[in-house]
Amino acid sequence: MRRVLLFAVLLGFAALPAAAQDPVKADPKHYKVEFENAQVRVLRFHYGPHEKSVMHSHPNLVLVALTDGKIRFELPGGKTEEREIKANQPAWNEATVHNPENLSDKPIEGILVEIKAKAKSKANAAPAPKKQ
Repeated sequence: MRRVLLFAVLLGFAALPAAAQDPVKADPKHYKVEFENAQVRVLRFHYGPHEKSVMHSHPNLVLVALTDGKIRFELPGGKTEEREIKANQPAWNEATVHNPENLSDKPIEGILVEIKAKAKSKANAAPAPKKQ
């Protein structure tokens, strides 16, 4: 019984990374890091016509498409979602796990600005207490 339980636990841990992998590590053919700091990571993606990725995850991000295209996203649980992207039109995307596929006959390319943490700035800081 103990071995069965241990096997189940190990299997569960092994499945976690596969469900939510970093796109750069899981699919370096399509994703490249262009810039990174404590607040953001900027990725460039490029898919040839009808190319498909692997299941991976992103935090909240801003997408800036560099080309027009149509993408199908396979989501966990087998659901799919199709989206059209338009060149030079930024879009906000909530954190997700997906497997994208270029449905276009042309390559698609874009920039993803992944949000890592809330940036602390003087504008967002609480005002200093007034001296009397």
